[in-house]
Amino acid sequence: MTPDDIRITLAKIATNRHNHDTLVRSANSNLAQRRQQLENSLDGIGERDRNSMVSKAISGYRAELVRQTKDNRLALTRELGGLAERVRKAEALYRSPMQLLMRDTLGSERRSRIQQQIENSGPVELASLAELAAATKDKELAAALCGRVHGMKRDDRPFNAGELSDILFGELHRELSQALVEAERRVLEALNSDQEFETGKSNPQRSIDIAMLKKREQEIGAYGYETEEDEAHDDQSEADETPTDEPASTDRIAAGLAARRAA
Repeated sequence: MTPDDIRITLAKIATNRHNHDTLVRSANSNLAQRRQQLENSLDGIGERDRNSMVSKAISGYRAELVRQTKDNRLALTRELGGLAERVRKAEALYRSPMQLLMRDTLGSERRSRIQQQIENSGPVELASLAELAAATKDKELAAALCGRVHGMKRDDRPFNAGELSDILFGELHRELSQALVEAERRVLEALNSDQEFETGKSNPQRSIDIAMLKKREQEIGAYGYETEEDEAHDDQSEADETPTDEPASTDRIAAGLAARRAA
């Protein structure tokens, strides 16, 4: 499954989840309207008896709505689960930026030639080439360099291969990692919404799982995950932003090398 396949599937998941949510919200809206009508019509009855009568009537009406919407809801949740499973199966292909770098350049003749050329290169030359690969986003050169230092002792490596691979494929890796989390979250949200509609109660453990997945999406932050509170404070956050002195991503290799030399 290619990155574009994952993006397309995630868009389908989002559409499916929207359709399911719209269906359930509409049914819940009908329930709320019926409750209000019943409470208004029974206004002259004592509160205890009125609440009992309303609860029984709403329970029956809920069961009716559940039957009416069951086929559509089931079709949507099944499709949603199937789409999410397709994305989940691709997880093993996108575990790290290094994996993406090596697979993207697999079979490259240029990468093979570079590997031969740098076989006897020393630390200084390898470090310089790593800076060049980071600055020019040269994937074949980066892959050859990462392969070259892989067999070296950790303390002898002239640059951090993980940082180099992250510069070239880190953004894509974070995007796809977040897509995997989002797909799982949307499935759980649909199942929780479905259960709450049918029974009037959500699944506490599932609600916790959803909250943890939302937190994970925020931590990854590849393409943003905003709560309603976050959106409300967007303008203020932008106004409070100040420039930082942190190096750009393409400077991290050079910064890492400078730190090693200083040590």
